[in-house]
Amino acid sequence: MQCDRCGAMIADGEERKLNGQVLCEDCCIDLMSPLKACDPWAVYSAKSFARHKGDNLRLTPVQEKILNILKDGPVEPAMLSKGLETKAAELERELAVLRHMEKIRGELKDGKRFIRLWE
Repeated sequence: MQCDRCGAMIADGEERKLNGQVLCEDCCIDLMSPLKACDPWAVYSAKSFARHKGDNLRLTPVQEKILNILKDGPVEPAMLSKGLETKAAELERELAVLRHMEKIRGELKDGKRFIRLWE
């Protein structure tokens, strides 16, 4: 079976049905609980967790790559996606997490969206 949204193959019995669509688990979660980059509760939770964990926070390899790329300056999301070779949805998820941790932020320059380090 194939996901109606992303086209991924779904093992028998693992499909999810939502609004008349057959979806993989990831797409179902994305539709039921969309990411919000500006989510005060998520920011509060991330900061609270960081206070308790101190310097023991671990980032995913993709998150570390994003931060390393942004050390050279602001980057448009499309260019960031190309540099990481990730799908747009995966990149948005990683960016939202980093935003909640106040590691990155968005910025508008000349009507274009850029991602930059929090600083």
